[in-house]
Amino acid sequence: MGEFDLIERFFKRPPQRADVGIGDDCAVWSPRAGYQLAFSADMLVEGRHFLSTVAPHHLGHKALAVNLSDLAACGAVPQAFLLSLSLPHADVHWLSGFTEGLFQLADAHACELIGGDTTQGPLNIAITVMGEVPQGQSILRSGALAGDDLYVSGHLGDARLALEAFRGTVSLPQAVLDAARLRMECPTPRVSLGQSLRGIAHAMADVSDGLLGDLGHILKASQVGAEIDTHIAATLMQTADQWSCPLNLAMTCVMSGGDDYELIFTAPVASSEQVHAAAHACGTRVTRIGRITPTRTLSLLDAKGQAVTTAFRSFDHFA
Repeated sequence: MGEFDLIERFFKRPPQRADVGIGDDCAVWSPRAGYQLAFSADMLVEGRHFLSTVAPHHLGHKALAVNLSDLAACGAVPQAFLLSLSLPHADVHWLSGFTEGLFQLADAHACELIGGDTTQGPLNIAITVMGEVPQGQSILRSGALAGDDLYVSGHLGDARLALEAFRGTVSLPQAVLDAARLRMECPTPRVSLGQSLRGIAHAMADVSDGLLGDLGHILKASQVGAEIDTHIAATLMQTADQWSCPLNLAMTCVMSGGDDYELIFTAPVASSEQVHAAAHACGTRVTRIGRITPTRTLSLLDAKGQAVTTAFRSFDHFA
């Protein structure tokens, strides 16, 4: 199968909102009046971001999900994406599963594929996604204010738990491993929640490299600090109630584990009811895990308000 046969068979679809989609040198898109375009790009590399044993359907889902999560963190509505795909060879079975997972998630968010590139080489998936947000309503990392409550959506730490199991550092019951692996391979981008928090949240980011690392981006951009109630944060693992997870492992997975693709955000104390109403309307839980402080330090506190001295390190590709 040649490159253009591959594109025609697996990726080409009639354009929905694009002026020009797949088939020309460039896609063409007309933005709506009163809206800004939001862009993000992520790359998944075999052996670095995913295991060779991951199901193609799950990989197609995750490749787009990690990009949609970035749009969610800005409060943007997904519109379209570009896919650049490097493949060792044109495997029809693999491509069928990959595109099924990719387009199921894309269709669920009305986000259309409008172009990209394919080439032969090591398995590498790069997506650039585009969304819309009403003029001036993007939720950025730089808006956190001292006194804000600090929240996270959903669950944290399960993807890191799966990774530890694959590394052989922990032995898990099969049901727990299956649940943790699903969280790692098929994250749920919190797109609806991100949009619902426009006008409520002061600052927001998605949790891709670890809670503390991604919170650190907010604190640096906003020039503030934070206190985290670790006894609350340690309960955020979805699999925690399925087995007796050691506390130190749970803390490591929650605080420094990556691949969660949840949202971390700040909001005024007076907006607590609005935050929970928005979360309820989206069917997504949110948990208050701390507060924003005026001093530019990050403090981890136990249930008695005492400092936790354990150091946690988030993911860094070049560290």
